[in-house]
Amino acid sequence: MMQGHFKNLAAELARQLHGEEGFTLWLEAECSDFVRFNHGQVRQAGAVKQAYLEVRLVRGQRQVVQQLSFSGGEEDLALLLDSLPALRAALDDVADDPFLLLNDSPQNSERVAAAGLPSSAAMAADILAAAQGHDLVGILAAGDMSFGFANHLGQLNWQQGGSWSFDWSLYSHGDKAVKRSLAGSEWDAGQLRRIIAEAADQLELLKLPPKALQPGSYRAYFTPSALGSLLSMLNWGGLSEKEVRSKRSSLLKLVDGEARLSPLLTLVEAGADGLAPQFQSEGFIKPDAVELIVGGKHRNSLISPRSSREFGLVPNAGTHEAAESLQMAAGELPQAQALEALGTGVYLSNLWYLNFSDRSACRITGMTRFACFWVEGGEIVAPLGVMRFDDSLFNLLGDQLEALTQERELLVDAGSYGGRATGSRHLPGALVKSLHFSL
Repeated sequence: MMQGHFKNLAAELARQLHGEEGFTLWLEAECSDFVRFNHGQVRQAGAVKQAYLEVRLVRGQRQVVQQLSFSGGEEDLALLLDSLPALRAALDDVADDPFLLLNDSPQNSERVAAAGLPSSAAMAADILAAAQGHDLVGILAAGDMSFGFANHLGQLNWQQGGSWSFDWSLYSHGDKAVKRSLAGSEWDAGQLRRIIAEAADQLELLKLPPKALQPGSYRAYFTPSALGSLLSMLNWGGLSEKEVRSKRSSLLKLVDGEARLSPLLTLVEAGADGLAPQFQSEGFIKPDAVELIVGGKHRNSLISPRSSREFGLVPNAGTHEAAESLQMAAGELPQAQALEALGTGVYLSNLWYLNFSDRSACRITGMTRFACFWVEGGEIVAPLGVMRFDDSLFNLLGDQLEALTQERELLVDAGSYGGRATGSRHLPGALVKSLHFSL
C-alpha cells in the first residue's frame, strides 16, 4: 500500500510545479518489532511504524530540502503540498550549489522480497528455548523496511523487504560475557540453537583463571566480528573518493601504490546482496558490485554524486561515500580448523574503543573485549584480560595475513537511532602471523 501511496504523491507534486522547478522525493519507512531480553527472559516488547519523506525542490543549481513525517494516509498529500510555499521562498534566498548533481536519465526499478519471517513472538520463543538456563541479554529487531525515490522526470524506484537482527550476549560473571550477533532475511531456528550453544561453551571457558600477557607481538585469529571492527575503521573515509582527493584517506598509500595489502584480500561493495537500498537520494542506481580492493591492490573508491560533479567521475555510491554492503572474499581455511592453524596465540572475538593512532599509516589502536582467549597447541587454555593493541592494517591485512576462513558471517548494523540501520558486512575470519599489543 505504501508503494502506491508514494507513487500518487509524486504524481500530484509534479502537477504543482512552477516554471523550471524540479523535485526529488526520498522515502524511508519501516514497520519493526523490538524485543529486549535480560536474564534470559523477555523484559520489553514493542513496535514502531514510521515513515519519513525528504522533499527536495530544485531550480537550476539551487536546492532546498525539508523532511516530513508521514502517516501513510490521505492527510499526507495536504502536508506535502503545504510545504511547497516555504520551499519556494527558500529557493530565492539560497546560492547556487556548484556540486549539485541529480540523475536526469530516469531509471525505474523495483525490488520487493517475499514475506518470509515468522512473527516476532515466535522468534522470541525460539531464542528463549535456545538460551534456557543462561543469562542472555540482547535486542531482537525484525520487520519490513521500505525505501522509495521519485522525481519530476517520472523516475520511480522502490525497495521493500523483511529482515531481522539479534544483538546479544551470554553473561558469565563480573565483566565477563560472550557477545555475538545474528542477522538475515530468513529465520533459521536450528542455526540459532547451534550458535547459542557455541557461545555457552565459551562461557564455561571464561570461568578459567585468566592469563596475563606481556606487551609484544603474538599470532592472532580474528573472528568475523573482530575483523568487522577493523574494517569499520577502514570504512571511516578510507574508501571515499573525496577523502582520497583531499589526501585524508587512510588508504592513500595503497591508492598511490606506496603500500600493498595481501593478495588474499578482496573487498567489494556488493549492493545487490545487501539490505541497503540500491538507489540513492539523487536518483542514481548503485552498481550491483563495486570492486574496492582486488588481490591486495586498490581498484576503485566510492564516489558520491557531489564528488562526481566536482571531479568529473561517474557516481557509484551514496552521499557519505562509505560501504553499506561490504563483502570480503572468503579464503581456504575451514573455520573448524582455525584454532589448530593458530597453534599458540590469541583468539579475538570482539574489539572496542577503536581509533586511528596514525591515519596516514592506517594504524589503528583498540582494546580486546568479551570472549578473547589464549590458545596453546590449538586449544583454548585461558581467557585473556583486557589488552590494548596498536598495529597497521597495512601489516595485519598485508604481509602478516596468513589465511582467511572458507565460511563467512553476515554482520548487520544493529543501530536504530531514528530508524533501523541497513549497513551490513559479509566477512570471513582472519589468521595473522603477528598482532602487536602495546599494553
